Amino acid sequence: MTTSIKKIFLASPHFAVFGASKDRTKFGTKILNWYKERSLDVTPVHPKESELEGIATLDSITKLPSPTETSISIITPPKVTLSILEQAKDLSIPAIWIQPGAEDDVVIDYIKQNGLSERVIYGGACLLVEGDDIVRSNASLL
Repeated sequence: MTTSIKKIFLASPHFAVFGASKDRTKFGTKILNWYKERSLDVTPVHPKESELEGIATLDSITKLPSPTETSISIITPPKVTLSILEQAKDLSIPAIWIQPGAEDDVVIDYIKQNGLSERVIYGGACLLVEGDDIVRSNASLL
């Protein structure tokens, strides 16, 4: 199942990143740049910064212009991840990739108890490691 979620995730027309910052050594910023380097439509979501890596930010998930067509990457502490998941569920976000370290037992329980297992990638998979292979696999299906 995880493979099909990953393919759905990267087939989205829009992406949002939670957890990017001004610190280029942090994984959130590395993931933001992964999308940017591949010319994918990505928006960083940050409560305080107005731009990251030259891209205008939104201060909330609720400001996404097309939430039902936006896959989101989460690279935040688990407590923040849980809040993002709750909002993503309400907005019908189609696919969510929780990067390693952004989940804990509470987050995993929330995913399972709220029927999100079909839409959420978690448990160790990393976009930076697997992303290009998934993009190539999706392209070969066209």
